[in-house]
Amino acid sequence: MITINNLTVKYGEQVALNIKSSITFKKGDRIGIIGSNGAGKSTLVKAILGLINYQGKIHIEIKPEQIAAHMQENNYVETMKIKYVMEAILNTKIKKNRKLQELIEFFNFERCLNKKFSNLSGGQKQRFTIIMVLMQDSPLVFFDEVTSGLDFETRQQLMSKITQWYEEKDTTICIVSHYYEELDNIAEKILILEKGNVVDFGYKDDLFRKYCGNSIIIIANTESNMAIIKEFKKIEAPEHLIAISCDDDDEEMDIMKLLVINDVNFKRSNNDIEIMSINAKASFKRGLEGGVRNECKAI
Repeated sequence: MITINNLTVKYGEQVALNIKSSITFKKGDRIGIIGSNGAGKSTLVKAILGLINYQGKIHIEIKPEQIAAHMQENNYVETMKIKYVMEAILNTKIKKNRKLQELIEFFNFERCLNKKFSNLSGGQKQRFTIIMVLMQDSPLVFFDEVTSGLDFETRQQLMSKITQWYEEKDTTICIVSHYYEELDNIAEKILILEKGNVVDFGYKDDLFRKYCGNSIIIIANTESNMAIIKEFKKIEAPEHLIAISCDDDDEEMDIMKLLVINDVNFKRSNNDIEIMSINAKASFKRGLEGGVRNECKAI
């Protein structure tokens, strides 16, 4: 579907994206694109869509008009009722288009049709744009921070709807998000970016095992908890948490028994995207530092 080779994007003298290795998005892939602010996530999407200049090669097997995209900022006419904006852009009448009716009902958007765009809430504006994207029934879809700025419940509802809509379809979906929990149910592959570089790309389960082990046990980061699990292997985690890596089921059971005996609350996971990405980026950074040290020794 998409193949990227030696892609570089610059804003003035600043390198915003620098992808050296070849990356391929296949038909039917469900890809989550993650990274810190300024990692190059939106820049990558804009380059693929041809919205910015770049150096290198991006080969797309379909025509540009066959791609649908939900970008971070979407502006529409604010002086007309939203139903007329919808009909004008889609060149169809709601009353005559069964698919459009189904989408409006699917996203509980009926009561918004007579409102102006400026009077819609953040969640309603997102629903409107998502309906416009899904109506295109494109083989390749990009969602760039589709739930940014929305409360947790609204984010969950929207992602659940999107996941449900594409459940039986072979659409290639690329979702840019900094909300890791949004990608749990829809993303099968993860592309991790950091400061314009590719940290890693692959199936979510493979990346978790690569950087976290068979599973992890997560507990609060306290001195007492640290003392209890001091003999076990710990990996990188958010500051308020401790993540213990388990190589197999026996080790996992030993850790959980110890925590139960000591009355410590814990969470077990074999797919935590946030902790996986933290460790992937830490490994990538160590590799860069090791490369710098080796070059210095060579000199």
